[in-house]
Parts: sequence; C-alpha cells; structure tokens
Amino acid sequence: MHLNPYGADAVDLAASLANHRPTDAADLAERCRTAGLLLEHPVLDGDLVKVLAVLDAWEGVVDAPDEAIRAARLNAMLAASTAHPRLTDHGGDGWHLHYREEGTAVGLMLSALIATGTALHLVGRGMHRLGRCAVAECRTAFADTSRTGRQRYCSQRCANRDAVRRHRQRTGAS
Repeated sequence: MHLNPYGADAVDLAASLANHRPTDAADLAERCRTAGLLLEHPVLDGDLVKVLAVLDAWEGVVDAPDEAIRAARLNAMLAASTAHPRLTDHGGDGWHLHYREEGTAVGLMLSALIATGTALHLVGRGMHRLGRCAVAECRTAFADTSRTGRQRYCSQRCANRDAVRRHRQRTGAS
C-alpha cells in the first residue's frame, strides 16, 4: 500500500480493523491483502496481539476529547512504531516511502502504517477528521474523508436512520 498525501488508505484500514477486529492471524492476513498490502512475512499470532493493542491505542486517538490530547496520543503511537522514512521499491510497483525498518514483522509494520497514515490524514485534512458515528446505538469509528470535513455518521444507513428518528420526533409519528 502506498500512503497518499492524506493517509486515507491507511486510516481507512485502521477504522475497518478497529470496527471489526480480526479474529486470528489468518483473518488479519486476508484483510491486509484485501486492503492492498503486500505482506513480506507470514502473519503470526504475535502480530495479531500487536495489532489489537495498536487498534486499542488508535481508538484512544479517535476518542480524544481535544486536539492536544489527540496529538499526544498519536505522537506516542508514532514514537513506538516508526523509524526514519526510507525509499523502497519492494514488489516492483514503484518507489515509495516506508516509515519502518526493512524486514519488520507484520504487526510492527501495521503499527507504523496506522500511526503514520493517521498522522498524515489529520495534518492534511484537519485534526477533527476522526470520529464516532452520531447515532447513539452505533459506536463505529470513522475517518472523515468527505470533501467538507463534516462527516457525522459512519454510513449512509446510519445517516438515514437518524434522519427518520429526528423526523418522527418532530412530527410525533411512530
């Protein structure tokens, strides 16, 4: 996966993994491949444990009460997982940046990808561009990649459900 200037691919992968946690190493490997990641090493049980801890930390970034705390939590993730940027041409798909050492295990690779992608997303689009669905019964995390930066719902389904609820409250319908 190549990080775009906004980190959308990596931050969307983080949201997907956080909202539907991988159940085992094979599930994690499949979801990474589906997201377009080139896995240079097999995914081991230890990688799954690492990724689950990273997702807990990432949700702490999502749920941060203000920008300063969000930045501090994300800085801690970056410090724990990234190395100096380096150019690589693995897989023969063109030169791109990695923020990790070569030969890194999948768990640490995903840690670096999620932390760096989230940081690029937030500084490129705005520190407010992570959130939880506005529907009270839905706790789904999302990365706001909308043009306007005002995303409130995880999906169109939740947006419609909330619109119907608000309409019924206004009109007294049930």
